[in-house]
Amino acid sequence: MLNTIFQGIFDTTAATITISHFILCIAVSLLIGVFFAFLFSYKSRSSQSFVITLALLPAIVCVVIMMVNGNVGAGVAVAGAFSLVRFRSVPGTAKEIGMLFLAMGAGLVTGMGYLGYAVLFSVILGFAMFVFTRTGLGFRKQPESEKTLRITIPEDLNYTELFDDLFNEYTSSCEVVSVKTANMGSLFKLTYHICLKDAAKEKEFIDALRCRNGNLEIAISRQEVNYNEL
Repeated sequence: MLNTIFQGIFDTTAATITISHFILCIAVSLLIGVFFAFLFSYKSRSSQSFVITLALLPAIVCVVIMMVNGNVGAGVAVAGAFSLVRFRSVPGTAKEIGMLFLAMGAGLVTGMGYLGYAVLFSVILGFAMFVFTRTGLGFRKQPESEKTLRITIPEDLNYTELFDDLFNEYTSSCEVVSVKTANMGSLFKLTYHICLKDAAKEKEFIDALRCRNGNLEIAISRQEVNYNEL
């Protein structure tokens, strides 16, 4: 029984692919793609276009592999065509890239006719991904005290030591991230990464900063994490 399930449907047939086998491979690929799409959407935020693409990708790769099976020239041409897709896409997260490779791998296996192995491969890798996501592997919760501070000051103020005493009083750490000019050079926009000693004194800290910068714009927000980094 197991030998029959994990046997390739093209192993004992002629070189010509029958309609029934063609539809069967596409159907299994679509089911695997939908499974990956729902799995990726679990506790992840992504665009609808990416989820739909992820659901269709195994079937697309499956058809390509079936059509070029045994044809070296066509295989090289398809590989070149797929390489061009990279230049039409924006950088994604490591998880998105991994899911694309996972979907392409499943489509490749189904395209070769090994439907049982494709399903087993998808279930094992999908279960592993679900467990890793559920357990929060590699996730570090950001402390509430870590903030990004943006201050606007007039050009006549020396920003290098202007807020040192306030930073020493209200923060445990402070790092200058960027400094840029605005309004034809009449203003400086400063960005800091800070860690507050007491989050309850955030308003008191802002009021103290307002007295130094002439009541210009001040913003405190959660530190941004670059999700596009691998």
